[in-house]
Order: sequence, then C-alpha cells, then structure tokens
Amino acid sequence: MSFASLGLRTELIRAVTEKGYRIPTPIQRQAIPAILEGRDIMGGAQTGTGKTAGFTLPLLQRLMRPAGAVKRKRVIRALVLTPTRELAAQVSDNIGAYAKYLPLKSAVVFGGVSINPQIRKLRSGLDILVATPGRLLDHLRQNTADLSQVEILVLDEADRMLDMGFIRDIRRLLALLPKQKQTLLFSATFSSAIKQLADDLLNRPTLIEVAKRNTASAQVNQVIHPVDKKRKRELLSYLIGSNNWQQILIFTRTKHGANRLTEQLNKDGISAAAIHGNKSQGARTKALAGFKAGKVRALVATDIAARGLDIAQLPHVVNFELPNAAEDYIHRIGRTGRAGNEGQAMSLVCVDELKLLKDIERLIKRSLPKVVIKDFEPDLSIKPEPVNKGRGQQRSQKKPRHRNTQYQQRGA
Repeated sequence: MSFASLGLRTELIRAVTEKGYRIPTPIQRQAIPAILEGRDIMGGAQTGTGKTAGFTLPLLQRLMRPAGAVKRKRVIRALVLTPTRELAAQVSDNIGAYAKYLPLKSAVVFGGVSINPQIRKLRSGLDILVATPGRLLDHLRQNTADLSQVEILVLDEADRMLDMGFIRDIRRLLALLPKQKQTLLFSATFSSAIKQLADDLLNRPTLIEVAKRNTASAQVNQVIHPVDKKRKRELLSYLIGSNNWQQILIFTRTKHGANRLTEQLNKDGISAAAIHGNKSQGARTKALAGFKAGKVRALVATDIAARGLDIAQLPHVVNFELPNAAEDYIHRIGRTGRAGNEGQAMSLVCVDELKLLKDIERLIKRSLPKVVIKDFEPDLSIKPEPVNKGRGQQRSQKKPRHRNTQYQQRGA
C-alpha cells in the first residue's frame, strides 16, 4: 500500500516522499482514511509508529478549500493540543514539512519563552495552531487567540496531559470550542479517565489501536541491571565507556538528580547535558540540538522528556532511576526502537525500587530479564529505603518485608 492509495493529495504525497517515507505505517493506514471521511478518532499506538503523520496529513487535506473558493481571512480552523513544549515543537515541525506545498499557515505556542512573538504570529492569521494548554489559556486571557472557528481538534498524548494535571485547563479550552467539530484523540494508554474524556468529547468514534494497550514496542530489547544505589553512577559510566555508546538518553526521577548526574558524567569525561522543567526553553532546545548533532553524548532527562523527543534511530535509553508511574516506563523506553529500528533499554535497579519494578512488570504482563554486571553485584544485606518521588509527590511508602532477598527470588 502506498500513500497515494490512501486518497491523499499530490502535494502531500510529494512532501511525504521528500521526507523519505514510501509505505504508510499500520496506524497511518487506518487513521488517514477515517479522518478524511470526517470521523472522530480514538487512537492508541506505540510511540514511534508514525502517529503524528497519521493525523497531520489528513488534517491538512481537510483544511484545503475547494478550487475557486472565495478567499477569506485566516482563522484558526485546526487546534492541536500537546502536553509538553518538546512535543508541541515536534508536531509543529511536522506540520510545516507536510504542508510545504499547500497554502496553509501554522504556528506553535508554548510557555517558557516570550509571548510577544507568539502574539504577532496569531494576529497575522493562522489556519493551524499547535499549543500547550497553559500558554494557550494565557493567549485567550489576552484576547490574542480566537477558537470560535475551530473545525478540527486534536488531543495528542491525552493520557500525559491528564497525568500532568491539565484536565481543568483542557475542559476550559473545550468550553470555548464549537460543539460541531471533528475530534481526534490519541493516547498511548487508555485509563478510565481517558475513557471518560473520550465519552465526553467524541461522537461515535472510530477506535484505532495498532498495539496492545500498555505494552512496549517489540523492537526494544529490555534488561534490568541490579546494582546498589551508591554505585549506579559508576556502573552507568562503565556501561557507556566499555560499550562505546555515543548517544544515550538517561532518565532520572527528579530535576536535582538530573543536574547532579549530568555533572558527574561530565567529570567522568562523558559529555552530558540535562533537560527538565526548570531549564529555560532556550537551554532545553540547545541541549537537545547538541544531543542530536552528536556534540552531547548523554542527554539526562526527567519524565517531561519521555514524550515529544523525536530522535532518529536513538540506540540506547537508560533508566538511571525507575519512574514512579509504571506507564511512564513505557513512554521512556519508547524513545528508542522507533520506526522499525531496534533499540536497547536498560534499567539500573536498586533494592529501593523493587516495588516499582514489580509494578512495571505487572503492567507489561511479563518479567524482565535481570543481568548482574561483574564487579557491580548488589549487596543483598542492604535494607530498602523510601524512594524519593520528587517535589509535590508522596515521599514515603511502606517497606515490603524481606525485600532485600528479592534479587535472588526474581532470578537475578
């Protein structure tokens, strides 16, 4: 099957071909015809499956006026909401690339940068707006954005938006949109909250699901390395150096932990940069650009970067610390093994994190292989301590009995 067989315009096929794409992915094969028909969509797919093109291409086609139509003032006719700045920027870049040969205008607005250039773009007239909820509400308060003519609404990574506490912002925005519109909701996981949101928003939606819910890509090779907490940094540097890894995305639980690990890696001679919510947008963009260009070997991130980072053929993801929410594990490791490429996901797990590991294995419905690295064997006499879950989250948890013996029980 080709993109042409999906009913796309010549201009869109030309743009897709220039991006190097020839054969549509499973979600594109299902989503594009349904969206072109004007249906509401509830889509679930693993990250890296081509989801963005799956909704962007038909969205652009539906916004095109018939030949000879009277020219009208540009108004926002399509709104794409995303949870993070990085994802917003990625979606905006894709829209720009796919709309290269179409007379449509788009822009992106998100926080962390000056609002004035965004205001100028909005006032100049747009067909498509990509936005994070908080910054879009800022524009609406200043009357610099008008959503009354929106024909197509896209909620991308809807589960992440709910996880990040955007549900009230989303409902405020929905109240300002026309009731008659096409709505496309995409989510990597389908929680009860997502189902409720879908029930409220979607009109007889077409369900598109190209992978089992809450599962990691089969293209990602996953492994657990048991290690004492105090030796994690040493083991990480050893793995990077002994395997000569040149591009590694590393996840920590906290911003402070990301900064500290970045400093330690740089001291070990491994060029590293941190990306998290306390960093300015300029610093985040610079760190990501350096990582993509190969100037930065290790990018250390919090879960804010678990979605929206689009790095071609990223070979290695390391969970320096396991995430608090098991679902975030799937999103983290989904940064590798994208678009048919193989990837490796390694997790450095100390005794404190065995409950988190158990939660992950329960979610993905399988036990992950445990490989102890020689000279980094964990001390089984160490007792677990509460996991630091970061500011604003619960910092204590019950200590499971005899947890220090579970490495042996779990086959490490």
